[in-house]
Amino acid sequence: MRDANHYRFAHGWELPAPPGDVLAVLEDVARYQEWWPEIRRARRLDDHRGELTVRSLLPYDLVFTVEESRRDVAAGVLEAAMTGDLEGWSRWTVTPRPGGSLALFEEDVRPTRPLMRRLALPARPVFTANHALMMRSGRRGLRIYLAGFAAGRAGPRAPEGGP
Repeated sequence: MRDANHYRFAHGWELPAPPGDVLAVLEDVARYQEWWPEIRRARRLDDHRGELTVRSLLPYDLVFTVEESRRDVAAGVLEAAMTGDLEGWSRWTVTPRPGGSLALFEEDVRPTRPLMRRLALPARPVFTANHALMMRSGRRGLRIYLAGFAAGRAGPRAPEGGP
């Protein structure tokens, strides 16, 4: 029998922004709560670690630390080890597509909270659906955020030598 407490997810997000912009936003974990509603709290711990508090529709928070384990901008890969209420890893792989980018999110985790572990078999479909809703909301928020990110970069500039 497979481990009911082991979750693997993969979600592809088509985004109307160049890979460099997408990577710049995705690597700034401390700002995720600005565009991803289910990220209730994000704080930087140091240059390579951050702590996230996440809550989707189910009435519980998950708190975990993400620590950069791979950052390869040339390959479009950002990967982090996760510890806390979730143990495992997550990875973003961003590739160019006509008109923008594809951001592939992959996650391989096990919950550590006792209640989630006890409810693994009966609640697995609910946990999986909760994750899917969170990812849909994240994609929508990132698309809006990236539009503002691009607009801010392309805004008017002060003339050379001027204030």
